[in-house]
Amino acid sequence: MINPTNLPFEHYIHRSNWLRAAVLGANDGIISIASLAVGIASAGTERSDILLATVAGLVAGALSMAAGEYVSVSAQTDIEQADIEREKVELATMPDQELALLADIYRKRGLSQATAMQVAVELTEKDALGAHVRDELGINDVSQAKPLLASVASGAAFCAGGFLPLLVGMLCPMPYMSLGLYLTTMVALLVLGYASARVGGSSPAKAMGRIVIWGSLAMGASALVGQLFGVTL
Repeated sequence: MINPTNLPFEHYIHRSNWLRAAVLGANDGIISIASLAVGIASAGTERSDILLATVAGLVAGALSMAAGEYVSVSAQTDIEQADIEREKVELATMPDQELALLADIYRKRGLSQATAMQVAVELTEKDALGAHVRDELGINDVSQAKPLLASVASGAAFCAGGFLPLLVGMLCPMPYMSLGLYLTTMVALLVLGYASARVGGSSPAKAMGRIVIWGSLAMGASALVGQLFGVTL
């Protein structure tokens, strides 16, 4: 008999919800605050103006990310709950059709007709709603939306990511501010890509390349907007 505690591999899919929110928040914090600081610095303002803008952006961005994540994930939760309630009604009013539907799902996954029906009957007898929620609706403990967890992860990660440009704004000499912000942002994005890949058990090179490419595009777009409004980078 196989002892589950001795299995050599660990699955990471259970981390997907909070990891997605955290990576998105940190990435947005780094790029948004760095781009804001670069724009202010390029306008030839004082260090105090840069710090004021970055602190304001950091607070507003973190709250916005947390609130937006909570609202969007809550909307997903509402949809899931509505579908579950609808499934309860269907199980109560048309149990035979729901049993046949469940058996058909298992048949399409490769079971024979007789085995699929036997599995459907046994799972229905044990927990009909749970079987349909999992296999018909595709909702389980891993994929189920968790608004509060996503909100906290996103807001906290935005603060962590946005603190780096703030620190650069405090310490970097003014003549090299824009260059310093860009270089530290790229390094931070590389570290973020590597860390997220390690936590998620995926390829570090792929994650690092993806996050740096899109981060560079975002900063380039911000620089272009600044030029269009008369700010020379």
